[in-house]
Amino acid sequence: MTRKPFILTLAAATVLGAVLVSSCRKEGQPTVDRSVSATQIIPSNPTLSGVLGTNHGTKDTIHLTSAVAWHLSGLVYVDSSDVLIIDPGTVIRGDLSTSSSVPGGGLVITRGAKIIAQGQPCSPIIFTSAATAPASGDWSGVVILGNASTNHSGRVQVEGIPSNPPADATFGGTVGTNDADNSGILKYVRIEYAGYELSTDNEINGLTLAGVGSGTTLDYIEVFKSKDDAFEFFGGTVSASHLIAVDALDDMFDTDNGYNGTIRYALGLADTTRADKSQSNGFESDNNATGTTTSRITHPKYRYITIVGLPNAARAGISNGAPSGTGLYGRGAQLRRNAEFDIDSCIYMGYKFGVSLDSALGGTRDKYYSGVSLLKHSFVHAYNKPYVTESNGNPVTTVGFNVAANQFTIFATSAANGNQGFTTANPNANIALANPFTRPATGTSAANWIPGALASSRFVGAFPNRVDWTTSTCGWLRWK
Repeated sequence: MTRKPFILTLAAATVLGAVLVSSCRKEGQPTVDRSVSATQIIPSNPTLSGVLGTNHGTKDTIHLTSAVAWHLSGLVYVDSSDVLIIDPGTVIRGDLSTSSSVPGGGLVITRGAKIIAQGQPCSPIIFTSAATAPASGDWSGVVILGNASTNHSGRVQVEGIPSNPPADATFGGTVGTNDADNSGILKYVRIEYAGYELSTDNEINGLTLAGVGSGTTLDYIEVFKSKDDAFEFFGGTVSASHLIAVDALDDMFDTDNGYNGTIRYALGLADTTRADKSQSNGFESDNNATGTTTSRITHPKYRYITIVGLPNAARAGISNGAPSGTGLYGRGAQLRRNAEFDIDSCIYMGYKFGVSLDSALGGTRDKYYSGVSLLKHSFVHAYNKPYVTESNGNPVTTVGFNVAANQFTIFATSAANGNQGFTTANPNANIALANPFTRPATGTSAANWIPGALASSRFVGAFPNRVDWTTSTCGWLRWK
């Protein structure tokens, strides 16, 4: 891929710079760190490709307006030190792949670069497919690379993305580590039909976050029908809130390689029509692929999460699902390979197994028993068993999660483990979700996933105190 030519209009740049720093700036107008660049680059062509900017090493600001129908032709890189501004209401379409070995359009924010994509509830920023009949995996998705800590020994290449000199697709590591690193803002953003598999286990997700630091803002983001995971965190310290994962092929939320941040207020809805050959889970978390004790240990905090799986046991138990013919569903949360965790005020429902601790690689289970990892104030339902220990993906026993000595508080389990709330026949017992396996016609309300007014359920799940943070008069998201 070659660098795309741009036209720079100095007068427009000057005027735009004045607008961005004006105290009379319009509501929702992105605020740019003026110390990064005073130069505004206006793309001359709506089809973007290669490495954006003028020359490597300069500090440029590239501005995409809502008046243009933008396209990503292949992987498009924002070079180090540059800033990409995307206005509210902008639609960016990823072009389809031209062969099985060449990814479709995608956006890569490299280390040191920033993206300022600050939409509004009635004017979200949408990344979607360029196809007239869009399908999951049409294009590559959004990738943000940062300088925050991981448990790799040095900087590494992000999964599924090649470098394109002068743009560098590495992240994290021990050189130049900055846990407060700032990669910009994503707010009121929807990413549709993304994800791409270059080869087995070498995949691009809907939103890939690799070594992203805590100075980055991730808020009100939906990933819709991703071909791999919806959200994946490869290390880093960034926290994210108000996330929605709808119909991901693989996992809804995946944390690994030393991720230490908080995921707060998140809703995940399983795709009931297809499942991945590797098993589709709500949450999946590893320390690393081999479960070593390499520091930094993966230790995310999950707060106010609702994970909704399948509407019945038969569907949750398939082993021949589309698209591979070998697709199957896994667990509400699979915690394994020496990962640690801190789960509070969450709901997991609609899977064969609810929360699973896999002891085959590393000490995930033992860390829970010792109190290093926590699970409390949560509802866990399963058609088979709500809490299991596994060995390399094979459930072997029910875990004694409600251990008084460790002061773990579980609001409810299934009939298979004490019948304290949920039952295998009716996952809604004692939590009173309106209709969690039915999607509303439009994205204007999450009422089906807001618990009833029971004292034990008011403050758990994605909508604590029954506050619907998805609601707007025009809707910024979609359910189907």
